[in-house]
Amino acid sequence: MRKIIIASMAAAAFSLAACSDKAQQETSEAAGAVADDAAAAGDAAADAATDAADATADAAKDAGAAVEGAAKDAGNAVEGTVNAAGDAAAKAGDKIAAETKKAEANDKK
Repeated sequence: MRKIIIASMAAAAFSLAACSDKAQQETSEAAGAVADDAAAAGDAAADAATDAADATADAAKDAGAAVEGAAKDAGNAVEGTVNAAGDAAAKAGDKIAAETKKAEANDKK
């Protein structure tokens, strides 16, 4: 009877050892899969961060170009206003000179 119990215990021990190897293999495979998933998630996050940085840089360039264009347009508008004011002053000066000559001519009569 004792031999039967010892043999049964030995068989159970071998079964547990085999089961343990199988469980270790499955655990190792699962850990590998989790590591692969984590690496893929990290790569995806890095790619997303790179894309966001590129988009931000592009937006900054576009904004800079828009500001530059607006400043140029504003400068052109100011230049146009100054030129128009100068032309108006010149015309007013010419008109004053003409009216002054007319007044002087009337005074001589």
